[in-house]
Amino acid sequence: MTSTADAVLNRAEPDGAAGAAVPAALDGPKAVTTRRKKKAKRSDAVKRAERTGWAFMAPFVILFAIVFIIPIIWAIKSSFYQQVAVGGGAYGGGQLVNQFVGLQNFQYVITSGDFWAGIGRVLIYTVIQVPIMIIAALALAMLLDSFLVKHVTVFRLSYFLPYAIPGVVASIIWVFLYNGQISPIVKGLAALGINVDFFANNVVLASMANITTWTFTGYNMLIFLASLQAIPHDLYEAARIDGANGFQIAMKIKLPNVRGAALLAMLLSIVGTIQLFNEPQVMQTADPGISSSYTPMMMALNTSRGFLTPKGDGPASAIAIVMAFIAGILAMIYALVERKVNES
Repeated sequence: MTSTADAVLNRAEPDGAAGAAVPAALDGPKAVTTRRKKKAKRSDAVKRAERTGWAFMAPFVILFAIVFIIPIIWAIKSSFYQQVAVGGGAYGGGQLVNQFVGLQNFQYVITSGDFWAGIGRVLIYTVIQVPIMIIAALALAMLLDSFLVKHVTVFRLSYFLPYAIPGVVASIIWVFLYNGQISPIVKGLAALGINVDFFANNVVLASMANITTWTFTGYNMLIFLASLQAIPHDLYEAARIDGANGFQIAMKIKLPNVRGAALLAMLLSIVGTIQLFNEPQVMQTADPGISSSYTPMMMALNTSRGFLTPKGDGPASAIAIVMAFIAGILAMIYALVERKVNES
Protein backbone atom coordinates (compact mmCIF):
# COMPACT_ATOMS: atom_id res chain seq x y z
CA MET A 1 0.00 0.00 0.00
CA THR A 2 2.94 2.31 0.74
CA SER A 3 4.53 1.66 -2.60
CA THR A 4 1.30 2.53 -4.35
CA ALA A 5 1.07 5.88 -2.52
CA ASP A 6 4.73 6.67 -3.27
CA ALA A 7 4.20 5.95 -6.94
CA VAL A 8 1.26 8.33 -7.04
CA LEU A 9 3.21 11.09 -5.26
CA ASN A 10 6.17 10.68 -7.63
CA ARG A 11 3.86 11.29 -10.61
CA ALA A 12 2.23 14.34 -9.00
CA GLU A 13 2.50 17.77 -10.61
CA PRO A 14 2.94 21.06 -8.73
CA ASP A 15 -0.50 22.36 -9.73
CA GLY A 16 -2.23 20.24 -7.09
CA ALA A 17 -3.30 17.35 -9.30
CA ALA A 18 -1.59 14.96 -6.85
CA GLY A 19 -3.99 16.02 -4.14
CA ALA A 20 -6.86 14.77 -6.23
CA ALA A 21 -5.08 11.65 -7.41
CA VAL A 22 -3.96 10.36 -4.00
CA PRO A 23 -7.44 9.82 -2.52
CA ALA A 24 -8.60 8.11 -5.68
CA ALA A 25 -5.67 5.72 -5.56
CA LEU A 26 -5.98 5.12 -1.84
CA ASP A 27 -9.69 4.33 -2.10
CA GLY A 28 -8.92 1.11 -3.82
CA PRO A 29 -10.38 -0.55 -6.93
CA LYS A 30 -13.78 -1.23 -5.30
CA ALA A 31 -14.44 2.47 -4.65
CA VAL A 32 -13.45 3.35 -8.22
CA THR A 33 -15.77 0.67 -9.57
CA THR A 34 -18.61 1.95 -7.35
CA ARG A 35 -18.18 5.51 -8.61
CA ARG A 36 -18.17 4.31 -12.20
CA LYS A 37 -21.39 2.37 -11.63
CA LYS A 38 -23.04 5.45 -10.09
CA LYS A 39 -21.99 7.59 -13.06
CA ALA A 40 -23.34 4.95 -15.45
CA LYS A 41 -26.65 4.84 -13.56
CA ARG A 42 -26.95 8.65 -13.66
CA SER A 43 -26.18 8.62 -17.38
CA ASP A 44 -28.83 5.94 -17.96
CA ALA A 45 -31.36 7.94 -15.92
CA VAL A 46 -30.65 11.06 -17.98
CA LYS A 47 -31.06 9.12 -21.22
CA ARG A 48 -34.35 7.61 -20.01
CA ALA A 49 -35.62 11.08 -19.08
CA GLU A 50 -34.68 12.39 -22.52
CA ARG A 51 -36.43 9.48 -24.22
CA THR A 52 -39.52 10.08 -22.08
CA GLY A 53 -39.54 13.77 -23.01
CA TRP A 54 -39.26 12.99 -26.72
CA ALA A 55 -42.03 10.39 -26.38
CA PHE A 56 -44.37 13.05 -24.96
CA MET A 57 -43.32 15.53 -27.66
CA ALA A 58 -43.63 13.03 -30.52
CA PRO A 59 -47.40 13.52 -31.19
CA PHE A 60 -46.98 17.30 -31.40
CA VAL A 61 -43.86 17.05 -33.57
CA ILE A 62 -45.54 14.64 -35.96
CA LEU A 63 -48.72 16.72 -36.28
CA PHE A 64 -46.69 19.93 -36.59
CA ALA A 65 -44.68 18.41 -39.42
CA ILE A 66 -47.80 17.10 -41.19
CA VAL A 67 -49.91 20.26 -41.00
CA PHE A 68 -47.16 22.91 -41.13
CA ILE A 69 -43.68 21.87 -42.25
CA ILE A 70 -44.62 19.48 -45.07
CA PRO A 71 -47.20 21.87 -46.65
CA ILE A 72 -44.61 24.68 -46.64
CA ILE A 73 -42.03 22.44 -48.34
CA TRP A 74 -44.65 21.29 -50.83
CA ALA A 75 -45.70 24.89 -51.60
CA ILE A 76 -42.09 25.94 -52.16
CA LYS A 77 -41.55 23.02 -54.51
CA SER A 78 -44.83 23.64 -56.32
CA SER A 79 -43.98 27.32 -56.89
CA PHE A 80 -41.31 26.31 -59.42
CA TYR A 81 -43.79 24.39 -61.60
CA GLN A 82 -46.64 25.37 -63.89
CA GLN A 83 -49.37 23.42 -65.63
CA VAL A 84 -48.95 23.26 -69.40
CA ALA A 85 -50.91 21.40 -72.07
CA VAL A 86 -49.10 18.70 -73.99
CA GLY A 87 -50.22 16.38 -76.76
CA GLY A 88 -53.47 16.67 -78.67
CA GLY A 89 -53.95 17.73 -82.25
CA ALA A 90 -56.27 19.64 -84.53
CA TYR A 91 -59.31 18.16 -82.81
CA GLY A 92 -58.20 18.79 -79.27
CA GLY A 93 -57.17 16.23 -76.71
CA GLY A 94 -53.93 16.29 -74.78
CA GLN A 95 -53.45 16.67 -71.05
CA LEU A 96 -52.09 19.06 -68.43
CA VAL A 97 -48.71 18.28 -66.91
CA ASN A 98 -46.56 20.11 -64.37
CA GLN A 99 -43.52 21.60 -66.03
CA PHE A 100 -40.53 23.14 -64.26
CA VAL A 101 -40.45 26.88 -65.03
CA GLY A 102 -37.90 28.12 -62.49
CA LEU A 103 -38.67 31.63 -61.18
CA GLN A 104 -41.28 32.36 -63.83
CA ASN A 105 -44.16 32.18 -61.34
CA PHE A 106 -42.44 34.63 -59.00
CA GLN A 107 -41.78 36.96 -61.94
CA TYR A 108 -45.49 36.85 -62.75
CA VAL A 109 -46.42 37.73 -59.16
CA ILE A 110 -43.97 40.59 -58.81
CA THR A 111 -44.96 42.15 -62.14
CA SER A 112 -48.72 41.67 -61.67
CA GLY A 113 -50.70 44.90 -61.31
CA ASP A 114 -53.61 43.03 -59.70
CA PHE A 115 -51.29 41.64 -57.03
CA TRP A 116 -49.92 45.05 -56.04
CA ALA A 117 -53.38 46.59 -56.13
CA GLY A 118 -54.45 43.91 -53.65
CA ILE A 119 -51.38 44.64 -51.52
CA GLY A 120 -52.37 48.32 -51.47
CA ARG A 121 -55.88 47.48 -50.24
CA VAL A 122 -54.51 45.20 -47.55
CA LEU A 123 -52.01 47.81 -46.34
CA ILE A 124 -54.72 50.47 -46.11
CA TYR A 125 -56.88 47.96 -44.28
CA THR A 126 -54.05 47.17 -41.85
CA VAL A 127 -53.15 50.81 -41.15
CA ILE A 128 -56.77 51.64 -40.30
CA GLN A 129 -58.06 48.47 -38.66
CA VAL A 130 -55.16 47.28 -36.49
CA PRO A 131 -54.68 50.48 -34.40
CA ILE A 132 -58.42 50.77 -33.77
CA MET A 133 -58.63 47.14 -32.67
CA ILE A 134 -55.52 47.32 -30.44
CA ILE A 135 -56.68 50.54 -28.74
CA ALA A 136 -60.15 49.08 -28.15
CA ALA A 137 -58.67 45.85 -26.76
CA LEU A 138 -56.32 47.77 -24.44
CA ALA A 139 -59.16 49.99 -23.21
CA LEU A 140 -61.35 46.98 -22.43
CA ALA A 141 -58.50 45.20 -20.65
CA MET A 142 -57.72 48.22 -18.48
CA LEU A 143 -61.40 48.62 -17.70
CA LEU A 144 -61.68 44.99 -16.56
CA ASP A 145 -58.46 45.31 -14.54
CA SER A 146 -59.79 48.34 -12.67
CA PHE A 147 -62.12 48.42 -9.67
CA LEU A 148 -64.95 49.90 -11.73
CA VAL A 149 -66.26 46.60 -13.11
CA LYS A 150 -67.84 43.84 -11.06
CA HIS A 151 -68.44 40.29 -12.35
CA VAL A 152 -65.30 40.45 -14.49
CA THR A 153 -65.71 36.84 -15.66
CA VAL A 154 -69.03 37.62 -17.35
CA PHE A 155 -67.64 40.62 -19.21
CA ARG A 156 -64.44 38.80 -20.13
CA LEU A 157 -66.41 35.91 -21.63
CA SER A 158 -68.75 38.29 -23.44
CA TYR A 159 -65.87 40.18 -25.06
CA PHE A 160 -64.10 36.97 -26.05
CA LEU A 161 -67.20 35.20 -27.40
CA PRO A 162 -67.01 36.66 -30.97
CA TYR A 163 -63.58 35.07 -31.38
CA ALA A 164 -65.15 31.65 -30.75
CA ILE A 165 -67.28 32.11 -33.87
CA PRO A 166 -65.49 30.90 -37.03
CA GLY A 167 -64.40 33.72 -39.33
CA VAL A 168 -66.53 32.53 -42.25
CA VAL A 169 -69.63 32.32 -40.06
CA ALA A 170 -68.98 35.79 -38.64
CA SER A 171 -68.61 37.17 -42.16
CA ILE A 172 -71.91 35.58 -43.23
CA ILE A 173 -73.67 37.08 -40.21
CA TRP A 174 -72.37 40.56 -40.98
CA VAL A 175 -73.23 40.26 -44.68
CA PHE A 176 -76.86 39.84 -43.63
CA LEU A 177 -76.53 42.79 -41.26
CA TYR A 178 -75.11 44.87 -44.13
CA ASN A 179 -77.90 43.89 -46.53
CA GLY A 180 -80.10 46.94 -47.03
CA GLN A 181 -83.29 44.92 -47.52
CA ILE A 182 -83.21 42.86 -44.34
CA SER A 183 -80.67 44.57 -42.07
CA PRO A 184 -82.10 46.13 -38.88
CA ILE A 185 -79.01 48.37 -38.76
CA VAL A 186 -79.61 49.82 -42.23
CA LYS A 187 -83.33 50.21 -41.59
CA GLY A 188 -82.70 51.88 -38.23
CA LEU A 189 -80.26 54.35 -39.78
CA ALA A 190 -82.68 55.02 -42.63
CA ALA A 191 -85.38 55.86 -40.10
CA LEU A 192 -83.02 58.50 -38.72
CA GLY A 193 -82.49 59.90 -42.20
CA ILE A 194 -79.05 58.30 -42.66
CA ASN A 195 -78.69 56.23 -45.82
CA VAL A 196 -75.66 53.94 -45.72
CA ASP A 197 -74.52 51.45 -48.34
CA PHE A 198 -72.06 49.13 -46.64
CA PHE A 199 -71.08 47.67 -50.03
CA ALA A 200 -70.16 50.98 -51.66
CA ASN A 201 -66.67 51.15 -53.16
CA ASN A 202 -65.48 53.69 -50.60
CA VAL A 203 -67.10 51.90 -47.65
CA VAL A 204 -66.67 48.17 -48.32
CA LEU A 205 -63.11 48.07 -46.91
CA ALA A 206 -64.33 49.68 -43.68
CA SER A 207 -67.15 47.10 -43.58
CA MET A 208 -64.57 44.32 -43.70
CA ALA A 209 -62.49 46.05 -41.01
CA ASN A 210 -65.55 46.15 -38.75
CA ILE A 211 -65.96 42.38 -39.04
CA THR A 212 -62.31 41.74 -38.13
CA THR A 213 -62.41 44.21 -35.25
CA TRP A 214 -65.58 42.65 -33.85
CA THR A 215 -64.02 39.18 -34.06
CA PHE A 216 -60.52 39.75 -32.70
CA THR A 217 -60.84 42.58 -30.17
CA GLY A 218 -61.74 40.16 -27.37
CA TYR A 219 -58.81 37.90 -28.25
CA ASN A 220 -56.32 40.78 -28.01
CA MET A 221 -58.08 42.01 -24.87
CA LEU A 222 -57.14 38.72 -23.14
CA ILE A 223 -53.48 39.24 -24.08
CA PHE A 224 -53.49 42.69 -22.49
CA LEU A 225 -55.48 41.52 -19.48
CA ALA A 226 -53.00 38.71 -18.76
CA SER A 227 -50.15 41.22 -18.94
CA LEU A 228 -51.93 43.65 -16.62
CA GLN A 229 -52.68 40.98 -14.03
CA ALA A 230 -48.99 40.00 -14.00
CA ILE A 231 -47.96 43.45 -12.73
CA PRO A 232 -47.02 43.30 -9.00
CA HIS A 233 -49.69 45.00 -6.88
CA ASP A 234 -46.96 46.42 -4.67
CA LEU A 235 -46.38 49.02 -7.39
CA TYR A 236 -50.00 50.15 -7.13
CA GLU A 237 -49.84 50.40 -3.34
CA ALA A 238 -46.58 52.37 -3.47
CA ALA A 239 -48.06 54.76 -6.04
CA ARG A 240 -51.19 55.33 -3.90
CA ILE A 241 -49.01 56.05 -0.87
CA ASP A 242 -47.23 58.68 -2.98
CA GLY A 243 -50.62 60.23 -3.76
CA ALA A 244 -51.20 58.94 -7.30
CA ASN A 245 -54.81 58.58 -8.45
CA GLY A 246 -56.26 55.84 -10.63
CA PHE A 247 -55.63 57.67 -13.91
CA GLN A 248 -51.99 58.34 -13.01
CA ILE A 249 -51.50 54.69 -12.04
CA ALA A 250 -52.95 53.61 -15.40
CA MET A 251 -50.74 55.98 -17.39
CA LYS A 252 -47.50 55.67 -15.42
CA ILE A 253 -47.54 52.04 -14.30
CA LYS A 254 -49.97 49.96 -16.35
CA LEU A 255 -49.26 51.26 -19.84
CA PRO A 256 -45.44 50.99 -19.63
CA ASN A 257 -45.74 47.41 -18.36
CA VAL A 258 -47.91 46.18 -21.25
CA ARG A 259 -45.50 47.18 -24.02
CA GLY A 260 -44.46 43.56 -24.50
CA ALA A 261 -48.08 42.47 -24.82
CA ALA A 262 -48.74 45.34 -27.23
CA LEU A 263 -45.84 44.22 -29.41
CA LEU A 264 -47.16 40.65 -29.48
CA ALA A 265 -50.71 41.77 -30.27
CA MET A 266 -49.52 44.12 -33.03
CA LEU A 267 -47.33 41.47 -34.63
CA LEU A 268 -50.12 38.89 -34.60
CA SER A 269 -52.56 41.45 -36.00
CA ILE A 270 -50.23 42.56 -38.79
CA VAL A 271 -49.54 38.98 -39.86
CA GLY A 272 -53.25 38.16 -39.66
CA THR A 273 -54.61 41.17 -41.56
CA ILE A 274 -52.01 40.88 -44.32
CA GLN A 275 -53.68 37.51 -45.06
CA LEU A 276 -57.15 39.08 -45.39
CA PHE A 277 -59.39 36.46 -47.00
CA ASN A 278 -62.59 35.40 -45.19
CA GLU A 279 -64.30 38.79 -45.19
CA PRO A 280 -63.87 39.72 -48.89
CA GLN A 281 -64.47 36.14 -50.04
CA VAL A 282 -67.85 35.98 -48.27
CA MET A 283 -68.83 39.57 -49.07
CA GLN A 284 -68.16 38.89 -52.76
CA THR A 285 -71.38 36.86 -52.82
CA ALA A 286 -73.35 40.03 -52.07
CA ASP A 287 -71.10 42.55 -53.83
CA PRO A 288 -70.05 41.70 -57.41
CA GLY A 289 -67.74 44.71 -57.29
CA ILE A 290 -65.27 42.67 -55.22
CA SER A 291 -63.07 41.07 -57.87
CA SER A 292 -61.43 37.66 -57.76
CA SER A 293 -58.08 39.36 -57.09
CA TYR A 294 -59.36 41.88 -54.53
CA THR A 295 -56.76 40.67 -52.01
CA PRO A 296 -53.62 38.58 -52.63
CA MET A 297 -55.08 35.60 -50.77
CA MET A 298 -58.22 35.69 -52.92
CA MET A 299 -55.96 35.93 -55.95
CA ALA A 300 -54.06 32.83 -54.79
CA LEU A 301 -57.26 30.81 -54.29
CA ASN A 302 -58.82 31.81 -57.60
CA THR A 303 -55.55 31.16 -59.39
CA SER A 304 -55.40 27.62 -58.00
CA ARG A 305 -59.06 27.07 -58.97
CA GLY A 306 -58.36 28.13 -62.56
CA PHE A 307 -60.38 31.38 -62.50
CA LEU A 308 -57.30 33.53 -63.19
CA THR A 309 -54.45 33.18 -65.66
CA PRO A 310 -51.89 31.71 -65.28
CA LYS A 311 -53.74 29.07 -63.33
CA GLY A 312 -52.69 26.15 -61.20
CA ASP A 313 -51.01 25.39 -57.91
CA GLY A 314 -47.63 26.77 -59.01
CA PRO A 315 -48.62 30.45 -59.46
CA ALA A 316 -50.88 30.23 -56.39
CA SER A 317 -48.00 28.91 -54.27
CA ALA A 318 -45.76 31.71 -55.56
CA ILE A 319 -48.36 34.29 -54.48
CA ALA A 320 -48.57 32.73 -51.01
CA ILE A 321 -44.77 32.65 -50.60
CA VAL A 322 -44.39 36.29 -51.68
CA MET A 323 -47.14 37.27 -49.23
CA ALA A 324 -45.40 35.39 -46.42
CA PHE A 325 -42.18 37.23 -47.26
CA ILE A 326 -43.95 40.62 -47.22
CA ALA A 327 -45.66 39.81 -43.91
CA GLY A 328 -42.32 38.86 -42.39
CA ILE A 329 -40.73 42.12 -43.56
CA LEU A 330 -43.58 44.19 -42.11
CA ALA A 331 -43.37 42.34 -38.79
CA MET A 332 -39.59 42.87 -38.63
CA ILE A 333 -39.93 46.58 -39.43
CA TYR A 334 -42.51 47.04 -36.69
CA ALA A 335 -40.41 45.08 -34.18
CA LEU A 336 -37.31 47.19 -34.92
CA VAL A 337 -39.25 50.45 -34.67
CA GLU A 338 -40.82 49.34 -31.40
CA ARG A 339 -37.43 48.40 -29.99
CA LYS A 340 -35.91 51.74 -30.88
CA VAL A 341 -38.87 53.56 -29.33
CA ASN A 342 -38.49 51.59 -26.10
CA GLU A 343 -34.71 52.22 -25.98
CA SER A 344 -35.08 55.97 -26.51
